[in-house]
Amino acid sequence: MIFANLPLKDTYTMTTRKLLLLSIAGALVAFGVPDIFGDIANAIRSGEAKAITRFCGNTVNLTMVNQEDVYSKTQAEQVLKDFFLKNTPRNFTVVHKGVSKEGSKYAIGSMGTSQGLTFRVYFYIKTTTSGDVLQELRFEKE
Repeated sequence: MIFANLPLKDTYTMTTRKLLLLSIAGALVAFGVPDIFGDIANAIRSGEAKAITRFCGNTVNLTMVNQEDVYSKTQAEQVLKDFFLKNTPRNFTVVHKGVSKEGSKYAIGSMGTSQGLTFRVYFYIKTTTSGDVLQELRFEKE
């Protein structure tokens, strides 16, 4: 190689590697890494119970106003369907998201309904060996 002995080789190689890594990271974000917060937010926004329970493990803690219980995935889907029939989502916005000291991811949002009600929505995501799982979902009247 003609340029093999030039001192710029290391700088050129490092720059090329950095650009390659940035390109790969960008591609993963754009095409391959799911955004669980965005997916759950979209499902809430559209009132799609099945899309929400897709992220549940075997069980999930659900709180609908003042009714709290642990449900199987199938039961949770039915409870959410009933809730969305009575409280048709008009909009949903995530107002805050973060990670707890224990490593659980969480988001807090606001859901407006066609019935004129507003709910504060909380959801908690637990990271397991098989991926992120919706552990708890709460709807509280504001």
